[in-house]
This record gives sequence, structure tokens and C-alpha cells, in this order.
Amino acid sequence: MKRWVRQTLTDKGRIAALLGGNGAGKTTTLRAVSCLLRAERGEVTKGSIHYEGHRIDKEDAPALVRQGVVQVMEGRHCFAHLTIEDNLLAGAYSRRDGKGAVQATLDKVYTYFPRLKERRHSQAAYTSGGEQQMCAIGRALMASPKLILLDEPSMGLAPQVVDEVFAIVRELNQREGTTFLLAEQNTAMALRYADHGYILENGRVVLDGAAADLAANDDVREFYLGLADRGQKSFREARSYRRRKRWLS
Repeated sequence: MKRWVRQTLTDKGRIAALLGGNGAGKTTTLRAVSCLLRAERGEVTKGSIHYEGHRIDKEDAPALVRQGVVQVMEGRHCFAHLTIEDNLLAGAYSRRDGKGAVQATLDKVYTYFPRLKERRHSQAAYTSGGEQQMCAIGRALMASPKLILLDEPSMGLAPQVVDEVFAIVRELNQREGTTFLLAEQNTAMALRYADHGYILENGRVVLDGAAADLAANDDVREFYLGLADRGQKSFREARSYRRRKRWLS
């Protein structure tokens, strides 16, 4: 993550996407930002991470949540034995602004995720993958975050549900001003909804820019979107993509 310490990942009120394949460093980057890296015996060894002018990589995760940074983990991680509503209320554990404010936030979550309101008395274990992903995002919203770190929101979901989840993320960004930093392997979907994108390989940024510019970039189209101006590529051509990438030369 050597280069991250010299970059602004995302401006306030925007959606930024970390893109790349398995092992590129997307999840590690999010966990470094959310101070969860130490739980896996990891640490930021070079540079530092700053949020709203303050260094945060030496803080603990609960303190960071109180500052408005919340992570939605890969794989959703709902409390299976609790109801959807109890899962949501668990997200408000760190708040100290009273039951009325928490209830107002819960009502707002149900406005954005009406399906959760329908299933609010159901145990999370007996809901669909899409409902659990919505629950995980809703639980993060219950903490009144300024920044949500969203790890692989499309994983294991049907395409229609992925569209629904990303549309809600964009609506939350536009209407509530919530900033999102998301890690996503579905490059096409992420670039459709993000403002800015960063492509990672082997733990470093190899390309970044406005989402629309990345979506139009020939290298990104070929190596991450499976598109090429000269038509369908053969498997033999695709196998040699690493040594042909201009950004790695």
C-alpha cells in the first residue's frame, strides 16, 4: 500500500471504487482504513492514513466508528440468530443521541430498504443473500456514518439484486451525502455508479481516474471489462495480458 499514503482516496460526498482481481489488495486497503487490519496481525508499515485531517491508522476500530467511519464486511456477516430489526439496531450501539434519533434513523433505513421492513421480524439466517446485504448496509447506516467502506457488495448476488443494491448506494450518496469507498470485482457495475476509480494490482495503484474515463480506457475495457475494439479476443491472446499491460511496463 505504499502509494496510498500519498493519495486522497475519495472526496467528501462522493463514491470511489477500488477495483482489481482476487489478491489485488482491495480488502486489505479497506481494513487498513477501518483499523481492522491489526485484528489479523497486520499493520500499516509505510506512511499513514488520515481522515478529516487526523491520522487514524493508530486508532482502534470502535473509536473510528464514533468518528463516522463504518465498514460493511465482505460476505455480509449478519447476526444469523437475530431478527433483521435487531441486526439494524445493533448498528446504533455506539450512538449517544437518544432513542428518538435512533428510531428516526431506523425509519429512514426502512424507507431506503422497504424489503427490510417487510422482513424485520424474520431471523437474518432465513433471509435471502440480497436481503442480508441490505441489512448489512442498513446496519452501517444506523451508526450515522459519514464514510461507509463497502467490501464486495455484489458477491454472491443475482444481477438484478446487484443493480438494486448499487442503485440504493447511489441514492444514499446523492440524498444523504454519505461518502462511499467500495471494493468491487465487478468493474463494469462499479464504474457505472462510482465517481472515481482506482485499479489495484499486487497491492499498488496502477491506474486511477474519473469512473467515466476508466470505463472508456482501452486497457480497462480489454483487461477488466472483457471488451476490445477489434472484437472477440482468443484465449491465447488473453493468457499473455499481464506482460502486455501498458501500465505495468
